Amino acid sequence: MAIKKLKPNTPGTRHMSVMVNEDLDKVRPLKRLTTPLKSAYGRDNYGHRTAVNRGKGHKRLYRMIDFKRGKNDVPGKVASVEYDPNRSADIALIHYADGDKRYIIAPQGLKKGDSILSSKEAEIKPGNSMRLGDMPVGVLVHNIEMKPGQGGRIARSAGAQARLAAKDGKYVFIEMPSKELRLIHSDCMATIGSVGNQEHSLEVIGKAGRARHMGKRPHVRGSAKNPVDHPHGGGNGKTGIGRKSPVTPYGIPTLGYKTRNNKKLSSKYIKRRRK
Repeated sequence: MAIKKLKPNTPGTRHMSVMVNEDLDKVRPLKRLTTPLKSAYGRDNYGHRTAVNRGKGHKRLYRMIDFKRGKNDVPGKVASVEYDPNRSADIALIHYADGDKRYIIAPQGLKKGDSILSSKEAEIKPGNSMRLGDMPVGVLVHNIEMKPGQGGRIARSAGAQARLAAKDGKYVFIEMPSKELRLIHSDCMATIGSVGNQEHSLEVIGKAGRARHMGKRPHVRGSAKNPVDHPHGGGNGKTGIGRKSPVTPYGIPTLGYKTRNNKKLSSKYIKRRRK
């Protein structure tokens, strides 16, 4: 894959860049592994707006992803690597030897025709899955479970990866993408390798229309509003925000303010913070 920067033929394409997905298979998703995705567009079940600057966006089909990788000791073959509009990473359709078909997050380097396996004796190569306790120290992993049998929760977006730093009894040390060091049970499953589509972060939207297709409505700076609408508002001309730290429209600080609630049980598993 590569990033293609468009020529400035129009104002919308002046800074736009798009992803050229030459390695992806141009096929329709498997019907029985898709379900309609209803957009909430920032509203709750009463229709009240609970998330600002969100719109409905383009209509999409949700692809059901196998985050648990529960097909133990059953070899599978990559039938296609496809685009998924619901996430930044690409997905791979796997045909298993027993006839089952499932979608997984496509790791970097996985191609059509490759074989994968979820087993204790699996080879250390991208796409294979096994317990964290069975992996060698230093291996790069993604789609990591936080509890055994829960399904992958950590490092699932494009280009994400974590590193198995050390082992300590029934726990392992995982160095997160943010450099945070966390303890995770050794029975948790993870997939070897890093998530593909690593150049996704280099893509530039370029114009407002593409943002609206993604469900993003226009966002107005707080300092451009009136004092009744935002704490940063007011003043003559272009002025500062009038305080030491920026805040949300509801007065909550946005820099360094701790927002974790009732996390006493999980805090003991964090051995090194990201900061």
